[in-house]
Amino acid sequence: MATNQKITFGGFQVNRGMLTAGAALTGLGAVVGLTGTALVCAALANAGRGWIQSLETPPSELAQRTLHQARAASAAGLEAWRTSVN
Repeated sequence: MATNQKITFGGFQVNRGMLTAGAALTGLGAVVGLTGTALVCAALANAGRGWIQSLETPPSELAQRTLHQARAASAAGLEAWRTSVN
């Protein structure tokens, strides 16, 4: 078979060589794109890890402190509501 053989689909002729080359280049482009995406994700993860390590207070401690404050505020509001109703 010649590489420039044409495939016919109901009157629609496609050059088989160009179709194969286009599919191969598309696959190669997808692989390169996924590799680039993985590199970007790794770089961002490393930067984020470094930023978190440079913080004075760890995010988990800040979250626990904020949750404690929210619970205390909720309890104070509930207590104020209960005393104002009676």
